[in-house]
Amino acid sequence: MMRSRLAARSARLVLAAAAVTALAATTTACNNDDTADAGSSATPSAAAGSGGSDTSSSDSPSAGSSAGGSNSSGSTDKTGSGGDGKSGSGDGGKSGYGQSCGTNDLDFTVTSESQAGGYYQVTAKAKAGITCYLDVNTPSVSFGSGADGVASPVGQGGEDPIKLTGSAVAYTGISPKTTKSDAGKEFENVIIALTDNDPNPAELKLPDTADVDKPIVTNWSTNRAETVPVIV
Repeated sequence: MMRSRLAARSARLVLAAAAVTALAATTTACNNDDTADAGSSATPSAAAGSGGSDTSSSDSPSAGSSAGGSNSSGSTDKTGSGGDGKSGSGDGGKSGYGQSCGTNDLDFTVTSESQAGGYYQVTAKAKAGITCYLDVNTPSVSFGSGADGVASPVGQGGEDPIKLTGSAVAYTGISPKTTKSDAGKEFENVIIALTDNDPNPAELKLPDTADVDKPIVTNWSTNRAETVPVIV
């Protein structure tokens, strides 16, 4: 009787042990699955994080675009400065290097000289803020509006082109009379333009009254000694 109870108890213990083992195995399996599930659910999260990184890197083109904007802005600033940062004053908006001088871009002074029987020296200087070039060697000069008052070029001096800016100047010499006769007309002003068709010629007051007969004019030069007008 005692033996059969022991046997029955042993059988129950074996079954209980088997149940515990099975339960442990099941729990372990569940834990592994949960871990695996957690790992797999973490993986998409990491992928999402990676995607976030991609999104961050997609911001790079935006930064590049911003840098491009900076370059464009720099280019605009350079264009706006005209290369030298100066703008025209009373010149119709002209500015920068490379432009040809218009008569209204320059200030002129006239002095009376005694060499070669007497002549007028005209000094040209760019107005404040202007940088331009004398592209035409010889100015167009006349006394009055008649054809007989137009000065003929004598070809002396000459530099092409002459850059005028700041304190730089150019000279030309005008002899109002090249004849020895008593013929001639008197003028108190001389008209000067940089080209024949310049729309804004300058009328300059002479330091004295000129007796004009077959006048002549030299080329522009930065050397005033080259602008003493003589007939060769």
